[in-house]
Amino acid sequence: MEFHCRLGTETGEVIEGVHVAENEAALRQELEAKGLYVLALSRRGSFGWPGLSSAPRRRIRTREFLVFNQELATLLRAGLPLVQSLDILRQRMDDPGFKAVLNDVHDRVHAGASLSEAFDAQGEIVPGMYTASLLAGEKSGGLEEVIRRYVDYVKVVTALQRKTLSAMIYPVILLGLSLVVVSIIILRVVPEFEAFYAGFGAELPLMTRVVVGVSNAARGNLLLIAPGAALAAWAAWRWLQRPGRAALLDRLVLRLPGVGSIAGRFATSQLSRTLATLLGGGIPLVDAIDVAARALGNRFYAEQLAVAGQRVREGEALAAALAARGIFPSVVIRMVEVGEATGALREMLTSVADFFDEEIDTRLGRFVAVIEPVLLIVMGIVIAALLVALYLPLLQLGTVLS
Repeated sequence: MEFHCRLGTETGEVIEGVHVAENEAALRQELEAKGLYVLALSRRGSFGWPGLSSAPRRRIRTREFLVFNQELATLLRAGLPLVQSLDILRQRMDDPGFKAVLNDVHDRVHAGASLSEAFDAQGEIVPGMYTASLLAGEKSGGLEEVIRRYVDYVKVVTALQRKTLSAMIYPVILLGLSLVVVSIIILRVVPEFEAFYAGFGAELPLMTRVVVGVSNAARGNLLLIAPGAALAAWAAWRWLQRPGRAALLDRLVLRLPGVGSIAGRFATSQLSRTLATLLGGGIPLVDAIDVAARALGNRFYAEQLAVAGQRVREGEALAAALAARGIFPSVVIRMVEVGEATGALREMLTSVADFFDEEIDTRLGRFVAVIEPVLLIVMGIVIAALLVALYLPLLQLGTVLS
């Protein structure tokens, strides 16, 4: 394999070049043996540019990652050396993508790197919180314990995400069916009625003319609607890639009625549980805040937490830094303040996460209980309005004939 390297010499000179090696760990060992310092190293892809690969690695699936960590913790508890444990697990891995990652991790650890450094070198496919937890476990000598704590954390967060998605499945299906029914009426039923009414030679009611006009416009531009929707989706995706756009979208979501309160509580729960897990692993508060800010799904909350982390770094208490942002619930501020005063911040953050998990369950139940009849009513009104518009000329014709 070819690697693009940026190296430093003992004289302070920086050189760049392409080197060939069996894997990255072997190349690092070879370069360091020559007295060179590796500043940056990336694999060359099929097009000859550093970091550009014809087969980019996808993110590891959560279930496989959890099973791996559970087995790794079990092997470490049984007393097996880390390199041997990784060798056993990589041979048993079926997923080719994850197996390639474990092969690289095993080679790095075998070459002398720590487990946290080996996983951190894999890039964004491995959560930053995981590598931070490994680093804390390596420094404290409790690697097996922090791995199990990370597994417990992911299980709780994943269960909450699964519960939220399950609650939203029925409203989404109902909305999708409504759109399908309306589309069938507009594209198939309305043209039949239009051809039928054309033989009367009479002017149709305004409501019917509007529905017929919408139907004609939709059928006439049907070949443009799909590409237009795809183009709009691509433009929206490109817009979200710009710095600060994802945080702006998350902030707008927080302001939506019903959904916003659930999203805010979910972000608060994830924030609290992430901080509690990192603090429990022995990571300092300032570093834990930085890692938690990168791990949060809501980018607006992540930006606010990063700002609060900077104030904590300057010596301010966490509760005061969070209160200054003006977006975190007062119950969080009070419990964090008590936790800092009593030295039980991790326990208080865990209590906050548990409290908001229950709040999410309650609000999800209320939201689904309200949104389902609302969707049914709206769907009924729309379909009824379409049917009235279609049959209104017949009713008027019957009145004239009578």
